[in-house]
Amino acid sequence: MTAAISIKCVSKSYGSNQAVKNLDLDIEQGQFFGLLGENGAGKSTLISMIAGLTSADAGSISILGKDVVEDYRETRRSLGVVPQELIDEPFFSIRELLKIQAGYFGLGKEQDAWIDELLDVLALSDKAHKKMGSLSGGMKRRVLIAMALVHDPDVIILDEPTAGVDVTLRRSMWAFIRSLHAKGKTIVLTTHYLEEAEELCDRIAIIKKGQLVALENKVDLMANHGEKKLEQIFLDLTEQEQEQSE
Repeated sequence: MTAAISIKCVSKSYGSNQAVKNLDLDIEQGQFFGLLGENGAGKSTLISMIAGLTSADAGSISILGKDVVEDYRETRRSLGVVPQELIDEPFFSIRELLKIQAGYFGLGKEQDAWIDELLDVLALSDKAHKKMGSLSGGMKRRVLIAMALVHDPDVIILDEPTAGVDVTLRRSMWAFIRSLHAKGKTIVLTTHYLEEAEELCDRIAIIKKGQLVALENKVDLMANHGEKKLEQIFLDLTEQEQEQSE
């Protein structure tokens, strides 16, 4: 089966800082994949390259067999990215934002029922007429999720989707993300809440300074490290790699 995301020998530098170093990584279709690393590990750079927002210095990235540079329109249509950063849109309501976002992918009224469903499952229906500036941080994050999903992509990247939200909202977002995965969507999750990755993901990659230090099925990863919690495994691996590089 063609990989959902295939990353081959990818490198990216910003001046003297090499953010990603000769990285090889395949994420299979239908996986719930955890992409973990400390701040500055290269996760955001990698996501930007997958989304076609940043060009790799070397190597190639494909989504469902299509190159993100040569087949940009097709790969962008297959991909939904929920960014870390919140936005404040002063002019449009939530529903208008979603319709505009759908229009970027050539979708019109046929997407209205899906927009209604997204508003409902993300508990935004009663706020659909509101502008972003009037919403709480948790609601803004839900709007970002809806915007990333409005074109119903097959591959979804969630970059810190529950950062700064309360426990109740986090649990409800987990349930929604699980429902997407149950429909066959490929989910890539970055998070600093390692218990979140441990509960949700079935395969884990840990990167440090732009390089992989672990890539395993979650069950095997934990078994191979004495059944430790994922948080302790993460600390062991990243600290060990740091010691070896010094």
